[in-house]
Amino acid sequence: MTTRPPAEIGMKLEDVDTPALLIELDAFERNLARLPQAIAGKGVALRPHAKTHKCPMIALQQIARGAVGVCCQKVSEAEAMVQGGVADVLVSNEIVGRTKLQRLAALARLARIAVCVDNAGQVAALDAAARDFGATLSVLIEIDVGAARCGVAAGEPALRLATAIAKSANLRFGGLQAYHGSAQHIRKFEERQAAIRGAAEKAGATKALIERNGISCPTVTGAGTGSFAFEAASGVYTELQCGSYVFMDADYARNLDSNGTPRPTFENSLFVWATVMSRPTEDRAVVDAGLKALSTDSGNPTVPGFDGVEYVRAADEHGKLAISRPTNALRVGDKIRLIPGHCDPTVNLYDWYVGIRRGRVEALWPITARGAVV
Repeated sequence: MTTRPPAEIGMKLEDVDTPALLIELDAFERNLARLPQAIAGKGVALRPHAKTHKCPMIALQQIARGAVGVCCQKVSEAEAMVQGGVADVLVSNEIVGRTKLQRLAALARLARIAVCVDNAGQVAALDAAARDFGATLSVLIEIDVGAARCGVAAGEPALRLATAIAKSANLRFGGLQAYHGSAQHIRKFEERQAAIRGAAEKAGATKALIERNGISCPTVTGAGTGSFAFEAASGVYTELQCGSYVFMDADYARNLDSNGTPRPTFENSLFVWATVMSRPTEDRAVVDAGLKALSTDSGNPTVPGFDGVEYVRAADEHGKLAISRPTNALRVGDKIRLIPGHCDPTVNLYDWYVGIRRGRVEALWPITARGAVV
């Protein structure tokens, strides 16, 4: 059930009810423009990951700025994107189960749909589902490039899957999924770069092997907000799957540049808007944004604009702030911004984005794929 928006167009920011998910539109739009500018002329396309925002209205803005389509992780997310007007979706994940495969094949009648596999049984099941719906699915092989999560081994195992896909009547071989997720959060620049160099070597060697065996491998897709510059410069990757760049979060801000400094390429544009609900002592305040308002899997949120204030503990409905410097701010009823530790699962807790510009509500965007987990 979608709840009513916590705001109205034209409302002042201070009147927006809490907890609410804010987008600072000026920073958001700069982020939208900055990534295409950063990769211009490098021979790579942008396919942003919609698992970050779960919102077709944002996906369409990314496509308007040059993205070729989007990625999703779930069939339900892909359905929300296509129903919202997105015509090209890669489900950058393995999809298992007859019901999900039928939904995926049916969606391929409405849009260009691609999906990943790392097992021969998945190839056969996808071919059967596509046949039943008179559809053609593009299938990419996910290879393990270092994350030790999903993915078949690079090299000969991937070639065997590519051969099976190429022989399938209702599938076409789309290329390789070569995403190194854990590398996105390696703090040191040189170590992050080395991880992606290894991923690119595995992907490049596998692509070459497949093509030597007479099968075209048009796409090598992967990369993320923490590493995209390395994949773009590799000469191997053809698509970048960055997602968090539109919002950023506290965790990505901890990555270091080549000088050993945390200097993010993108700005924080996503905030949780919270109210101080209690100030029992001078060194403690409590806000109404706890675990049901933000994710703490990548650490607690930060409190911008308040030196000496740290968000130290999240309970279900309470966020505890430790105050190490005397302040007359943070009185009961005051409202503050929090930068979530991890933007993706935080977004999934809300039904609406409240778009803010110059202190007023300018946009209300439904988070259409919120809770889309099947």
